[in-house]
Amino acid sequence: MPERRSRAGLHVAGIDLAGVVEKLAAAAPVADAAGAFPREGIKAVHDAGLLELTVATRYGGRDIALGELARIIAALGRGDPSVALISLMTLFTHRHQAQRGIWPEELYRRLLAQSREAPLLLNAARVEPELGSPARGGLPKTRARRTAGGWSISGTKRFVTGSEGLSYFLVWASTDETPQRVGTFVVPAGAPGIRIIENWKSLGMRATVSHDVEFDEVEVGSDDVIALTGADIAEQDNRAHAQSTLVLTAIYLGVAEAAQEAFLAFAESRVPANLGFPISRTERFITLAGEIDLLVGGARQLILDAVDHAAEEPEKLLRARLLAGRQLRQAVQVAVTALGNPGLSGNGSLERHFRDIQSVLVHAPQEDTVISLLGRAAFSGRSGTPAKAEESGRARLAAVPDENARADRQQSSPPPRQGATRTIRISS
Repeated sequence: MPERRSRAGLHVAGIDLAGVVEKLAAAAPVADAAGAFPREGIKAVHDAGLLELTVATRYGGRDIALGELARIIAALGRGDPSVALISLMTLFTHRHQAQRGIWPEELYRRLLAQSREAPLLLNAARVEPELGSPARGGLPKTRARRTAGGWSISGTKRFVTGSEGLSYFLVWASTDETPQRVGTFVVPAGAPGIRIIENWKSLGMRATVSHDVEFDEVEVGSDDVIALTGADIAEQDNRAHAQSTLVLTAIYLGVAEAAQEAFLAFAESRVPANLGFPISRTERFITLAGEIDLLVGGARQLILDAVDHAAEEPEKLLRARLLAGRQLRQAVQVAVTALGNPGLSGNGSLERHFRDIQSVLVHAPQEDTVISLLGRAAFSGRSGTPAKAEESGRARLAAVPDENARADRQQSSPPPRQGATRTIRISS
């Protein structure tokens, strides 16, 4: 492929991402085949200084704009979407702190100091076997019990992206108090009482190692909790987080662009004996290339235009996410179908891209929830009823620790545990 085309979109916010993306792409097949945590890719992202791009300027960070974050994540998604997703969870956490400032100050500064020495990975542990996705409402069964030194966390979380490589689990839990409260507890990955149940056997995004994680009386400090608030107002607002979910979709824009590149490269290199020239010069493949470009290029326009210009229009953001996700999935399907066996062969990258793109609309809120939100908004526009009325169940704190609630801070937090990790892993 021409160098100019392959590097398009790889220079963002003054950062040349081409080298990082190349390293991710080289390491991705091995991590995918093994279903293993992508350490090499995460190290490349850390070494390039990308994991802290959303840290607030008051902490010495860049606090990049959301549009730039979407473009960076799309670039990383070209190389390895699993690395992009794991990285994005950390980047979102820093961005929420930059916007809301709800972390305990001492704890957050301690984490930033750690991030200078090695990759610091953070992610929310929220989904539960009984509850399912919090995007559909409900309170967590995971319990935070008061102890003399702070809190003891017990419960099981599902689909914890990056589980094996996280530095801290951000565990959404309900307290055992009366009245009950809900918050996000910052649990060191090396704390005793954590078990990673290796049951992530997904079709695609295998290297995200989104295993179940069990917490059994795991101790955390009294200050190591974010946005502890009353359970009666703990609600998840899917519309409020529409921007974030659209940025997440940019990962799969990267996947589709990598698939598009693989398709074009194959067409240019394939010279059947009966033709005597590359199939890229046939009308059929020119038309297919145009169809794929329409779908992928159109999805890029939808995502980036909405992120850049529709920050206060949740319906437009949700609509863009759904339309773009469907187009990206269709584009990769077109590419695989056109190539037949070569497209489905594990010897090439297109088969992996096809598997990965299936996850594009799996992330909460799922398609049915988004369509319901849009439908209610359409009716509310006629009746004058606020669109917010569509949120069901008890919601607001759930999705991410980004509400203006204060953490309970009665005692000083103990220093992070040192030494070898105490996390236990078991296979299903």
